[in-house]
Amino acid sequence: MGLANTKWKLVCWIVACQLGFLSAPLPLQAEKTTIPVTEQKASATVDKPEGVVGTARYYNKRYNDRRTSSGETYNPHKLTAAHPTLPFGTRVKVENLANKRSVVVTVNDRCRKRSFEFIDLSRAAARELGFRGMGTARVRIITLY
Repeated sequence: MGLANTKWKLVCWIVACQLGFLSAPLPLQAEKTTIPVTEQKASATVDKPEGVVGTARYYNKRYNDRRTSSGETYNPHKLTAAHPTLPFGTRVKVENLANKRSVVVTVNDRCRKRSFEFIDLSRAAARELGFRGMGTARVRIITLY
């Protein structure tokens, strides 16, 4: 009998403690205070051109109808490009710095890495940028994803 009585007292004591904790007043939540923001001086923002400046070349005729690294067949009449690091399918805006012409191309091939940023363009893209007869041009490469 003594053991059952002890268990009963223990259960009653646990239930009483839990009820006591539930009925205890909860502390009030502190009000959120906002600190007034002082007016900041308007700083002159410098328009930093985005993208990377590099050299653009275009594919030689011998690559016509060959397979690219992505598995597509190279078509000189499509607006495509080769880049050493950008993922296949990435859309890139290429702007000719000499005449401010630009074209959006899709990366579908790889080219070898060089010590400077560069991109190989299809003949149609080079024609759009206006450097097809020159061979190379200084361009700004902007990734559009």
